[in-house]
Amino acid sequence: MRILFIADGRSPTAINWLRYWVETGHRVHLISTFPCDPPEGLVSIHFLPVAFGNFAGGQVRSNAGTRRRPGLGGHLRSLLRLLRYYLGPLSLGFYQRGYLRLVAEIHPDLVHALRIPFEGMLAATTPPGIPLVISTWGNDLTLHARGSFLMARQTRCVLNRADGLITDTQRDIRLGHKWGFLPGKPTLVVPGSGGIRLNELGTSPGHEELPEDLPDGPVIVNPRGQRPGSLRQDIFFQAIPMILEKIPQAVFVCPSLQGDIESERWVDKLGLRSSAKLWPRLNQAQLWTLFQRSQVFVSPSIHDGTPNSLLEAMACGCFPVVGNTESMAEWVKMGVNGLLVDATDAYAIANAVVRAINQPDLRKEAAVYNATLIAERAAYAPNMASVERFYKSVRSKM
Repeated sequence: MRILFIADGRSPTAINWLRYWVETGHRVHLISTFPCDPPEGLVSIHFLPVAFGNFAGGQVRSNAGTRRRPGLGGHLRSLLRLLRYYLGPLSLGFYQRGYLRLVAEIHPDLVHALRIPFEGMLAATTPPGIPLVISTWGNDLTLHARGSFLMARQTRCVLNRADGLITDTQRDIRLGHKWGFLPGKPTLVVPGSGGIRLNELGTSPGHEELPEDLPDGPVIVNPRGQRPGSLRQDIFFQAIPMILEKIPQAVFVCPSLQGDIESERWVDKLGLRSSAKLWPRLNQAQLWTLFQRSQVFVSPSIHDGTPNSLLEAMACGCFPVVGNTESMAEWVKMGVNGLLVDATDAYAIANAVVRAINQPDLRKEAAVYNATLIAERAAYAPNMASVERFYKSVRSKM
């Protein structure tokens, strides 16, 4: 099959998705909305930086690959997000002619946009007769679609045009219909990156070198970086002193927050330099090692889909403490395999972390439960095989 993907080519989630189709012998083309190094095995790669992809986002190119931008303050991040909400949709017309030219050259059997803003919005002009699959990730429908009148209008156009919808939560199937995806068209729920490659996780011995040594005391990991509008990292930092009152030996490790202005300020303001470790972005093997050596995973989310990091932490036996959102509740049963908390309440986060640390039997039972859950619902190979069947189903209905 000749498949044209439209995605952020820097995204580990997108790269993991593309990898399956390359490895199974399909002819894979990519239109990336951000400059990136070409993923391996592609037939072709093209760049259409819609919505100011040359400037927006949390990463930039370097000769060594992809690196993080210097940290931005929360107010500036929010301003940039608002500018994309109002000006991003206006940039679509400038790139749509180039998109249609590439579609005509590639002549794909199927087009798949790996999220709605702004990849799906670009793909909405895919000519009739070419199957179009849309994925939703994270906050596509709960946050971004409501960002402005133009974002809402474009979201409806995308879902009305789509021939198939793949989401990372059951919630988004329901919301997708409300936003214009026609009843009766095919839908599928799988993790955003396709799932966890459990065979590769099993080969990771947990000894990958980390930026610094971990202490013998409890380790609480918060790996999700800054996500304005989605995570309340400010509340997480405010919870740390309350946790330290009960568990003074606890250490908090935060990959992807090194150099982030807002995080650095919170650490200094609360006097947390000896307890809170702001680390750079970790590679996959390092992240798995960190999860295997940590006791608690924290995600202070107020909007979310199904984070890959949550599934990876659960697969590694790390106990989840996460925001009480509808999507998180699809994976976490309160008090059984994790704890759901009000992510706007520092006391709630602190009490949940303390409970998890002080109840090793709860963590042990949750680890067993989560290992089975991940094997049944989040294993990469069976999930992607179901996607392949889904693609064939979408094509057969054209």
